[in-house]
Amino acid sequence: MRETAAAYQKRLQWFREARFGMFIHWGLFSLVGRGTWAMLADRIPPREFAKLADQFVAKKFDADAWAGLAAEAGMKYMVLTSRHHDGFCLWDSQVSDFTSVKTAAKRDFVAEYVEACRRAGLRVGFYYSLCDWRFPGYFERRKYKRSADALVQQCHDQIRELLSNYGKIDILWFDGHWFLDHLAWIHEKPEAMAVFWRTKELVATMRKLQPHIIMNNRTGLPGDFDSLERYLEDRWSKEDRFWELCQCMGDYWESWCYMRYTPRPSRQSISSLVNQLVVCAAQGGNFLLNVGPSHTGVIPPGEVQRLRGIGKWLKVNGDAIFGTKPGSANSCSTMTVKGNVGYIMLPCWPGHEVIYPNIKPKAVKAEFMLTKKRLKISYDENKRLIISGLPKEPPDPHVTVIKVTFDGPFGMRQEPDKAWMKHVSIVKGK
Repeated sequence: MRETAAAYQKRLQWFREARFGMFIHWGLFSLVGRGTWAMLADRIPPREFAKLADQFVAKKFDADAWAGLAAEAGMKYMVLTSRHHDGFCLWDSQVSDFTSVKTAAKRDFVAEYVEACRRAGLRVGFYYSLCDWRFPGYFERRKYKRSADALVQQCHDQIRELLSNYGKIDILWFDGHWFLDHLAWIHEKPEAMAVFWRTKELVATMRKLQPHIIMNNRTGLPGDFDSLERYLEDRWSKEDRFWELCQCMGDYWESWCYMRYTPRPSRQSISSLVNQLVVCAAQGGNFLLNVGPSHTGVIPPGEVQRLRGIGKWLKVNGDAIFGTKPGSANSCSTMTVKGNVGYIMLPCWPGHEVIYPNIKPKAVKAEFMLTKKRLKISYDENKRLIISGLPKEPPDPHVTVIKVTFDGPFGMRQEPDKAWMKHVSIVKGK
């Protein structure tokens, strides 16, 4: 039976309220240290790449440290690369010998990760790449049909394992659904991908095993939420569709994993990352921020510092992010709302006042979240809300938040005439 819109909203309600999660790219590519696509981009033969598993022992891996850092950063869920495009599994897969349990590490990292998430009170997510570069059938699925069929069957079997052996799983984050044979990804529609991967059958299995689970849109089917990567598009008009922006801290396009040979990796600032979280929340989406642990299992200090900086900001301003809905926006800020409270988030300082037009309820109180300093409220003849008394410098070094209390539930007033400047004449004689 097809899910109703109300049931869909209810099933994903926790996801919308969560707003902030940790993405983890970790595997044999962390040993290569040149990006998650090094095996394909550098044409490393599968047998040569497989030898890396003899070195992947991850002596310093501590799942509780990862989960603890996520909680400290204010994150509400985690998504681990259980298996990337290279095919190496971080769990004890029964349909592959290329796993962390059957090679040097002798550990089920997925099991340790899941238990750590639960101890930290975090929702559990798995990233899983449908493709596996070790299969010739992925690259030329018509020429190597038996290989292509085996690849698809492995995918179905491994998803069943992940959803059968680790208790409740909240998110399945798919990737690798595109085709690479003869630039087919340019010409073929998502429906063709869904047919190849037998996605409808796969989803039916997932729903049977874990009816509550949510999945993204990288299978050829729409899934439950949209995955945006690195770049945020305008989502103001799509409030009925759940979505998430995944982002890496590094400025380099392949900064998803540990950059082993980069002595001073370039990373985005805390302010930039906080602002992206703010923009996602203001448009009704989530922010999935990536870390790239070393091959030994340690998250780099520069990434730890940024996560703690975001966590420090959220300790003060978390009410403006978690459990909120999109509110409004003006020239220099965005607003989230929760009941009769609005949160004006200012990455750009407006001067001595901030102005919001067309807000229906009346504002009765305005104060900085950080300092609790009260600000002056007034309205002009056009019924614009004016919050004044702002200092010369913003109180917060990242994004300053003003909490506004209204005399009723938040709503926007419809302008009586879209030509709102009609009282201003620019034509002589009018």
